[in-house]
Amino acid sequence: MEPTFGQNIKLLRKRRSRTQDDIAVALNMKRSTLSGYENGVAEPGIEALLALAKYFKISVDTLLTVDLSELRDSELYQLEHGYDIFVNGGNLRVLTTTVDSKNKENIEVINQKASAGYRTGFADPEYIKVLPTFQLPFLSADRKYRTFQITGDSMLPIPDKSWVTGEFVQNWDLIRDHQAYIILTLNDGIMFKVAENRLKTEGRLVLHSLNPLYESYSVDLKDLREVWRFVHYISSELPEPNLPANQMAGALAALQNEVAGIKAKMATQGKLFDDELQ
Repeated sequence: MEPTFGQNIKLLRKRRSRTQDDIAVALNMKRSTLSGYENGVAEPGIEALLALAKYFKISVDTLLTVDLSELRDSELYQLEHGYDIFVNGGNLRVLTTTVDSKNKENIEVINQKASAGYRTGFADPEYIKVLPTFQLPFLSADRKYRTFQITGDSMLPIPDKSWVTGEFVQNWDLIRDHQAYIILTLNDGIMFKVAENRLKTEGRLVLHSLNPLYESYSVDLKDLREVWRFVHYISSELPEPNLPANQMAGALAALQNEVAGIKAKMATQGKLFDDELQ
């Protein structure tokens, strides 16, 4: 049996904050037996393999052949929540990136035309290396950024065709409610939305637009491919004015003037009435 199996069991156990005793009791085996599996001095039979795979919700094949320590947190998260990318025909996707002549991370640019290709080429080094790149000196050198051109008016007041830069989110548990993210999905490609994180409880993100004319919708965990936290945007256009608020303020001012006019008219009529009585 490959030593990977024991290492995988140990890694998964620790990620769940479980002791060897906890796992042994749950699976009705001796703690020393489980310890032997983890340390590579004992090999599990078929029944033990199936029990461990069911407990961790990961296929036997993955437990035996894939070094889980090489996976990103987001990929481990998917595995632990029932979406085994190796069983479903997917490939291990490590973030593909480029660097400049000084070995500094580039900010790759995905324009409107390239966005369709990015949905399938995001993990292809040959695709990523031909993307245009640039640098922003005010961003952290210790983090990974990428810039996407958005389309449409769902995130107004951020204008159509703005360039939105995001910071790569490796651990999807860190996706925070009510913050904006650039999200790559299997079905819909690149989206720029405000997120509500229900991955742990419901296995999905709920995505909202800033423009109230657009309805919210959900994306399942199995459809997620990349998540980038919104950092800033660049646009040649000024944001549209907040017309509803301006219109409301104008209507209120008109109403105040109308009330003032009515009061003045009533005061005049009252004075005339008093004069007639005298």
